[in-house]
Amino acid sequence: MNKKYCIFLTILFSLFIGGILVGSLLAPDKEFSELENRYLQTPPKLSLENLEDGKFMEDAEDYVNDHVIGRDFWVALKAWSERLSGKQENNGVYFGKEDTLLNRLDEPDYDTLMTSAGYVNDLVYNLDVPVYFGIIPSSTEIWSDRLPAGAPTADEKAIIEDLYDTVQTFTIDMYSALEEHKDEEIYYRTDHHWTSLGAYYGYTALMEAMGMEAVPLDESAKVTVSDSFYGTTFSTSGVRWVAPDHIDRYISGDGVKVTGYPEGSPVESSLYVDSYLDKKDKYSSFLGGNQPLCVIETEHTDAPKVLVIRDSYSDSLAPFLTQSFSEIHLFDTRMNKTSIKAYVEENEIDQVVVLYSISNFISSSKDMFLLGR
Repeated sequence: MNKKYCIFLTILFSLFIGGILVGSLLAPDKEFSELENRYLQTPPKLSLENLEDGKFMEDAEDYVNDHVIGRDFWVALKAWSERLSGKQENNGVYFGKEDTLLNRLDEPDYDTLMTSAGYVNDLVYNLDVPVYFGIIPSSTEIWSDRLPAGAPTADEKAIIEDLYDTVQTFTIDMYSALEEHKDEEIYYRTDHHWTSLGAYYGYTALMEAMGMEAVPLDESAKVTVSDSFYGTTFSTSGVRWVAPDHIDRYISGDGVKVTGYPEGSPVESSLYVDSYLDKKDKYSSFLGGNQPLCVIETEHTDAPKVLVIRDSYSDSLAPFLTQSFSEIHLFDTRMNKTSIKAYVEENEIDQVVVLYSISNFISSSKDMFLLGR
């Protein structure tokens, strides 16, 4: 390699880096990435405190990474390079068989897990109504045969069994209900949530735990409302070569009254918010997405009232619950700090369900202490 060629490469590389720098500086900042389904880092705030604890430099690095020109291209290129190099994982997501993207779950801290289980027990001690507890295993566990050979991930079945042995509630066997139907489309391939079909099997497990009869699934009522859904696992992975998922519904939104509380005040809503079907976050078409509280009133006025302390998995479960309850109160402790005991008494709730996906139960331990209030 002669001197002139080295100079040429140096100039070319400098022009490339300089072009990226200038383009990134001139391009307008984006607040939200539709492709990654997350809010991007805002400009760092310069203060003495931020400088001393290193937060300024950390935020500055995140800001530069989030706003580099062509970011979506570089994210996809990294995932492709990982795949071509023989790796089967990128950003904590495994490239599974059948175009399935599977989230890696790290082993949780056992003491923290048991502390969260203790908060569930506090809820039992403070309420005069039956409490049911269910943990939803991930697609990584139920579809473990799709994982790359030797891919490490937590033993979810053992974690769930430990939790069920610790809590003083009635337990819901979500694991068996989903494992029994593992050959069906019970999870999205590009998202961490269960599909409407998976939610139905979760509904049957809940009804069995409560000693109630589940309404049979009416396959003829299935309506596909989207065939272009790419979920949060797709966004995290950087993968751009898999086919999209489809979103189905089995229950109509007729005959129910839905009141949402997205900002704390009641707002008339519906089981399905179709405007989300035109956005990246299509899963939020179920009930309109995450909110502190959502109350659904049905025509079954002689049926019991249920309070579900939940995460977003219950958004697609809720339509099936409308067949068996007079009122469904969906309560998210991550955003709703209301006393559960007071809420149960005020609304004359008959049964309480604590229902979380395993990853959210592990990560929401700091919010679990509210259960005992």
